[in-house]
Amino acid sequence: MRNWLLPEHIADILPATARQVESAKSAMLDLFRCAGYELVSPPLIEYVDSLLSEGDDALDLKTFKLVDQLSGRQLGLRADITPQVARIDAHLLSGRRGVTRLCYAGSVVHALPAGLMSSREPLQVGAELYGYAGIEADEEIIALMLEALTQVGVQGLRLDLGHVGIFRAIATAAGLSHAATRELFLALQGKDVGAVHDLAATLAEPYRGAMIALTELYGPVDVLERARAVLPALPGIDAALNQLAALGEALKGQAEVGFDLAELRGDDYHTGLVFAAYAPGWSEALARGGRYDNVGERFGRARPATGFSLDLRDLIRILPERDSVRGIRVAAQHLPQAAEEIARLRAAGEVVLIDYLGESAEALYCDRELLPADSGWLVVAFH
Repeated sequence: MRNWLLPEHIADILPATARQVESAKSAMLDLFRCAGYELVSPPLIEYVDSLLSEGDDALDLKTFKLVDQLSGRQLGLRADITPQVARIDAHLLSGRRGVTRLCYAGSVVHALPAGLMSSREPLQVGAELYGYAGIEADEEIIALMLEALTQVGVQGLRLDLGHVGIFRAIATAAGLSHAATRELFLALQGKDVGAVHDLAATLAEPYRGAMIALTELYGPVDVLERARAVLPALPGIDAALNQLAALGEALKGQAEVGFDLAELRGDDYHTGLVFAAYAPGWSEALARGGRYDNVGERFGRARPATGFSLDLRDLIRILPERDSVRGIRVAAQHLPQAAEEIARLRAAGEVVLIDYLGESAEALYCDRELLPADSGWLVVAFH
């Protein structure tokens, strides 16, 4: 029998690693809490209408769907928590008129893996800021993302900044249909230079040249000046380049900052600035985010919004080791006499293990043991 086999791209997390993941998650949520972000916990499953916005084909393909036997309506297993948090801000917290900061941590499920080594059950951790359109909000979110990654031991961080508004401004000025815009967006998103050339071939200048130029506009800050020289002078492009320049300056010293004007690999709901964090040793981004203004409109309230998320499973191999403090062994024959002392030690934060089989210190991960003494109980070295 092979009942123990799991589906492809689905895996268990074993004890020592699970503790590392849980500790890292708690540390991140505590970091967010100290920055004023309130924890929310949306449901794993809800109506597809709430999980997916019209035209978001990428998220639709990721989402497992099933029929609710109670209502007969279609349900979805969440593939991304961000739209759920937008719903909470727009609907359940609609009485708040100022800035709202929310954070979350939970599993999502993908119908298809994002890559060859990707899990179909990412552990998504993220933070979102609603109610302020200024670039200071984006700066706050990016700084929080970089600090969260640094906190768990990621070194050599590189930050790539892009802006969906540049592509959208060109597409709108060129009069592209929705279908043509979508095709070009996907080609740029996949870094398919040949497809971009083919799809832009029928565009009038300067828009044909602008679309092709986007595939080459990446690198350090001088990319922004090259962009001003080769892209058409459209208000949306000027505003986007000004934002990118200001952010690059503000984030100096926090990470190596680069720019990629064809960086469209955020989700379809992103409307402006997009960003991604990379580090040596990882082929894919460790965290992604961006601005998704007015996504809450379909839930009854349009608001400026910016945020980021990461998959904590991606970081498992570098998460800090489990606490080096070992536990206290108690021989089973000392129960129940030692019950009160065991409760006191555990209340003080000690790990106390009952040894039923007479195992070794290494097997129990203990370096001390509890022994009876004339005056009560003593904790002594255990070898």
